[in-house]
Amino acid sequence: MRSSSLITVTPLLPVALVVLVVLATLVAWLGRLGHGRAVVTACLRAAAQLGAVSVVIAWVVTLSAAVAGFILLMYGVAAFTAGRRITPGRAGWWAAVPIAAGTVPVLGVLAAGRVITTAGIVIIPVAGILLGGCLTATTLAGRRAMDELVQRRGEVEAALSLGFGPREAALEICRPAAAQALVPALDQTRTVGLVTLPGAFVGMLLGGASPVQAGIVQLVVLVALLAAEAVATVVTIEVVARGGFGR
Repeated sequence: MRSSSLITVTPLLPVALVVLVVLATLVAWLGRLGHGRAVVTACLRAAAQLGAVSVVIAWVVTLSAAVAGFILLMYGVAAFTAGRRITPGRAGWWAAVPIAAGTVPVLGVLAAGRVITTAGIVIIPVAGILLGGCLTATTLAGRRAMDELVQRRGEVEAALSLGFGPREAALEICRPAAAQALVPALDQTRTVGLVTLPGAFVGMLLGGASPVQAGIVQLVVLVALLAAEAVATVVTIEVVARGGFGR
């Protein structure tokens, strides 16, 4: 029996994973959520992708060009995923704008302030955390903004008739709903240590860091995520209001 500190690797591990996948699929199917098949494919993709990353990551972190290429790959996948969730077609690639707008400046501040180093083993996971947060914020803000403009089309037209420009009319209608995309990040930051102990905190503890060091790292991650997602949300709303994702 081998242990990874938090997860014990035994012959029963694959069985437990299969049972959990089946459980999630059945619940999604019986509850008519419409995501039964997606649960299976998402889990299979996660297993394949994590397996591939586990194999190549040791090589990637030793070469600057490989580190940059890996981060660009993560960015491309995040932009594609968010864009596909918001709208079909080429217009979805506008999602690359808010994701970059949220990730790049925050990553730059952390590196310029020497809060993090530019070593591959550090910059890749930090960039991945920020890209993941901006992916979620962009998807939620974009979908809610687009849905709001469709459902409240009459109010948009009324605003236009009152003299508002297309951008201003769209912002008046979609901004309040789309701004809710920031709520998960806010709740995560507000309740850290009281409801959950996030991955960075637990990982640092398991790696031998003191609770104070782990707390500092987790605080940096949460504040950086909140800043990145706030920027991504605002930029997403602006892109929607300007018709970037289509009218």
